[in-house]
Amino acid sequence: MSKPTLSKNTTRIWKQAISVDIINATSANTAVAHLGIEILEVGDDFIRGRVPVDARTVQPYGLLHGGVSVTLAETLGSCGAAFSVPEGQRVVGLDINANHLKGTTSGWVTGTARPVHLGRTTQVWQIDLHNDAGELTCVSRLTMAVLEPR
Repeated sequence: MSKPTLSKNTTRIWKQAISVDIINATSANTAVAHLGIEILEVGDDFIRGRVPVDARTVQPYGLLHGGVSVTLAETLGSCGAAFSVPEGQRVVGLDINANHLKGTTSGWVTGTARPVHLGRTTQVWQIDLHNDAGELTCVSRLTMAVLEPR
């Protein structure tokens, strides 16, 4: 699977004010902050963030815990979904899957979330995770429900 690239014709998908600072601020005092997840970049059609491979995030064999990879993927995709709907709408997760391709024992794992489908009632996000060497470590797909205001 090749690394997605931003097309010259990409349209900005965000329907609400979004920035690295806004997303990182909403994560204070949450599992995201506890695990050391950081949002690094917001592009026209993607969000990029990373998680450290350290004592907080490894499993007993010293590898990044698969659940932490999924947490990073869900964090990135959920943030993308939340900021790509109009003010007043909410998004909630319906399904997430992950294929763990390569273990990581140190450094950082960086994920990039991009939409596959932005529909009226559902969204699908593709999240690819890479280690510091640029090797693909995990691929994940997140399906979100879009809820109308009450």
